[in-house]
Amino acid sequence: MTNNFKILCLIVLISVSTVSCQTKKTEQKQIDKPNIIFILADDMGYADIGCYGSKKIETPNIDQLAKEGMRFTQYYSGSAVCAPSRCVLLTGKHSGHSDVRNNNPWGSRGDVWSLEAMLKDSTLEGQPPMRESTVTIATLLKEARYKTGMSGKWGLGAPNTSSTPLQKGFDFFIGYNCQRVAHTYFPPFLYKNDQRIYLENEVIPLSEKLPADADVYDEKSYERYTQKEYAPDIMYQEIENFVTQNKDTSFFFYWASPIPHVALQAPKHWVDYYVKKFGDEKPYTGSKGYYPARYPHATYAAMISYLDENIGKLVSKLKELGIYDNTLIVFTSDNGPTFNGGADSPWFESAGMLGSGLKEIKGSLDDGGVRIPMIVEWPGKIQPGAVSDHIAAFWDIFPTFCELAEIKTPQGLDGISMLPTLLNDAGQQEHNALYWELGKNQAVRMGEWKGIRKNSKGRVGDIELYNLGNDIQEKNNVAKGFPEIVKQIETIMQNEHVQPVPYTFK
Repeated sequence: MTNNFKILCLIVLISVSTVSCQTKKTEQKQIDKPNIIFILADDMGYADIGCYGSKKIETPNIDQLAKEGMRFTQYYSGSAVCAPSRCVLLTGKHSGHSDVRNNNPWGSRGDVWSLEAMLKDSTLEGQPPMRESTVTIATLLKEARYKTGMSGKWGLGAPNTSSTPLQKGFDFFIGYNCQRVAHTYFPPFLYKNDQRIYLENEVIPLSEKLPADADVYDEKSYERYTQKEYAPDIMYQEIENFVTQNKDTSFFFYWASPIPHVALQAPKHWVDYYVKKFGDEKPYTGSKGYYPARYPHATYAAMISYLDENIGKLVSKLKELGIYDNTLIVFTSDNGPTFNGGADSPWFESAGMLGSGLKEIKGSLDDGGVRIPMIVEWPGKIQPGAVSDHIAAFWDIFPTFCELAEIKTPQGLDGISMLPTLLNDAGQQEHNALYWELGKNQAVRMGEWKGIRKNSKGRVGDIELYNLGNDIQEKNNVAKGFPEIVKQIETIMQNEHVQPVPYTFK
């Protein structure tokens, strides 16, 4: 062996060793970045869980997240209904700037409300899409070498569009593409990535009522609405599979659970538990849409406790895999509690301190429709048992996750990173105001002030003004006494609204 050949071999060995060390350092840096799990409940009210005041529904695992993390008291969703709220969450732009502004069913395509028709023709599924150019937080995290997954309800673009989970930054998806299919927990199919997986469930027309000759107090009359394959069971197992497969790298998982959105359908052992706790009750026969339920109160509570049980199972899995300490977990809801389908938010006092009646439901821009539970846990980083009155909203999630993952935050977002609040650091920026629009209605939160304008039939409504510091239930309209505040809020409403580009939301 010549000296020159020896030198060449040595150079090659040094080069390979250097590349190997650099690769290991890069991999280690990636693993050091925290995992992120974002759990989004559907139509869960501010006080539907124990740590926010529920006296009837048991949620020990969610309560434990609050004990070990930070609970927010003034946190807001992106909108008062599902699709626009989720669009705001993923894009970091409030509903005056975001692509999706309402729950438009995109009815121009045909019979979009028929499960049977959608089963035969996938072009009838789904909601209008986000623009092809729209970037989500999942897109940026994926570019930063996070593994990205999603389970649950999408609602931001039909299967035949360029706005499906896999096209908007997710490596993996299991769940419902279409919000209307998600109106049953026993659907004929789900999506795994971009392909349907068919379930052993019968197609039952949405909003079918109990037959007039049925015995409403006989449980057998409701057996039709409990079928073989419960979709949340399938979706949860895929969550465990995802975190197990990606335990050696950083991951972002968006768990968009459809629970507790109606229809009222839950595992029998949980329903039986709450029947024993609550006693007998008046059945729901389908008069307000969705499917009938023999024990509506017990079933609603059962759905939330089932979700809570699975959250506990996921935390246990993270600990078993040795990645719990490096995982930030967020739990929240997409809007306030619902008013239909047999759900009874006044009985549960789902809005808690925010009030009752029309002010506590989804669809309303009053605080009951948009103020939501929000818990963030990160072992060793967030002070256990912390409570924050920081005023924030869904559009703050995007920049927060960017800072968390050491990604440059894009220009043009409406959000502000909440990481200083989470870590109890100085320098937390505050919003001058929060803005929402839904249909023709607008709302602004500015300090303690809340302004709401309800427009209808071509008429621009007067701005109602409430001081949330002493009127949290928004009962006393004080607009006449504070004309300058009203003027400021009106200016914000004018400035923050931009015409949406997708034609379906104009």
